[in-house]
Amino acid sequence: MNRVFSLFTLMFALALSGCGYNTIQTNDEQVKAAWAEVLNQYQRRADLVPNLVNVVKAEANFEQETLTQVVEARSKATSIQATPELINDPDAFNKFQQAQGELSGALSRLLLITENYPNLKANQGFRDLQTQLEGTENRITVARNRYIKSVQDYNVTVRSFPNNLTAMVMGYDVKPSFTVENEAAISKPPTVDFGTK
Repeated sequence: MNRVFSLFTLMFALALSGCGYNTIQTNDEQVKAAWAEVLNQYQRRADLVPNLVNVVKAEANFEQETLTQVVEARSKATSIQATPELINDPDAFNKFQQAQGELSGALSRLLLITENYPNLKANQGFRDLQTQLEGTENRITVARNRYIKSVQDYNVTVRSFPNNLTAMVMGYDVKPSFTVENEAAISKPPTVDFGTK
């Protein structure tokens, strides 16, 4: 009887070790850690925006519409509750990604327009903030790439046999990843026109 019980226990342990549960857990935790880093970098950027806007406001002639767009985009991006569940809800994840994309676009327009203001470009505070913002954008890119890789590993795990059976039983679905918003537009080759003389 003890021998049968020992054999059954050994077979059960071997079956569990091959089910992929631990691998799914490991990959899920890596996704959560990578997501936390993405949020950290987005928060860093959001924290820089008010300082940047205040320095730009000092330039009396600056386009108010551009500043309003930046402030509204920041407000929208920070209003989305970035909970851990967000990475398990493709619709909520997409809204979050769109809001962050709008903030990136508004900041890009702001920095582009500042080229027309020599006083602003000469302002040391503005240059420091611009450098910090550029560094933060680079950190966001790195954090997003790590997140994309960890989601890829996780998704491959939960879709591969026999792990997919464990994932199905335990309720682990594939997770959304960052996408390119204008994928159709960037898939077309660029039009180059040098003009004729």
